[in-house]
Amino acid sequence: MQKTLVFTAILLTQMVFAQKKDSLVLIQTDYGDMLFVLYEQTPKHRANFLKLVREKFYDGLLFHRVIKDFMIQGGDPNSRNAKPGEMLGMGGLNYRIDAEFHPDLFHKRGALAAARDNNPQKASSSCQFYIVQGRTFTDEELDALSARLQIKFPVEHREFYKTKKGTPHLDQNYTVFGEMLEGFDVLEKIIAEPTDSRDRPLKDIRMKASIKVMKRKEVTKKYGFQYPQKTKPTKKKKKAVEGK
Repeated sequence: MQKTLVFTAILLTQMVFAQKKDSLVLIQTDYGDMLFVLYEQTPKHRANFLKLVREKFYDGLLFHRVIKDFMIQGGDPNSRNAKPGEMLGMGGLNYRIDAEFHPDLFHKRGALAAARDNNPQKASSSCQFYIVQGRTFTDEELDALSARLQIKFPVEHREFYKTKKGTPHLDQNYTVFGEMLEGFDVLEKIIAEPTDSRDRPLKDIRMKASIKVMKRKEVTKKYGFQYPQKTKPTKKKKKAVEGK
């Protein structure tokens, strides 16, 4: 009887997972589209980003900062009507988002992360974000970074940085709240654009953001993304009180 109940519970959990849908974010540009999944481990950033996308806040804004082997950055509201050559990157809304660092989330190629200023709490910008391109790192470089930053890179993160590019020096310092599922070729096209001395592309690169709803099962099947499994804590059985 107990085995049957356990099996039924597992089956129901799998069915719920298969039916549950996720809100992905699609960022469209003249160079093509990029699709992102937002992490459940960073609920404040996820909720804020989805809210702004639903409000069409990002539509018409620029990717105003592009640095080869590093990242592309956008989301500054001042970029909407910016003149050619105008300095950008200081705009935002009237709040910050609490930092949400998680040991499993890192700055791999395609990571979606929040920009910020030098506030001591490392709280994120309300709206500016960046997408990582990065570069590959050697073991010696990662060891040096680990010693300087006083952090230990997990084995799987090290292997990614050594073979698939990233920006490890930003880990546990800027909040990573999502990752790219498709559109890596678009990232490379934007990175290749010439820029001025302030890293602003000479040609305006505007974005349009929208939400694309997909079943989680389909996301995993198509892109290989694994959602974190939620496990309920088991209740401890109360010990019977023995009589005297």
